[in-house]
Amino acid sequence: MRVGWSVFLFVLAAAAEIGGAWLVWQGVRGHRGLLWVAAGVAALGVYGFVATLQPDANFGRILAAYGGVFVAGSLGWAMVVDGFRPDRYDVAGAMLCLLGVAVIMYAPRSGG
Repeated sequence: MRVGWSVFLFVLAAAAEIGGAWLVWQGVRGHRGLLWVAAGVAALGVYGFVATLQPDANFGRILAAYGGVFVAGSLGWAMVVDGFRPDRYDVAGAMLCLLGVAVIMYAPRSGG
């Protein structure tokens, strides 16, 4: 259950951060206005809070692993929201990042 909860939190954090950044992008670059920017800033705040809920207490480990989730999640977001079509190198890179997440977060460690 601990791994499942952690993965859920990573997905939730990715949605909040990527969605927040996208909203800011749309507000500024898409000229949609300050409400979009404000919604993006709020979503980015949610990301920061969700990260604190991870079971592991090591900030550096959480943030490093989240980087890999962010890479894969960004490509997924771009596919769904913007119609981006990743090539095989995008997919391979994302898979390598997720493998790195698994090693960083879920490899057995001595002493807890």
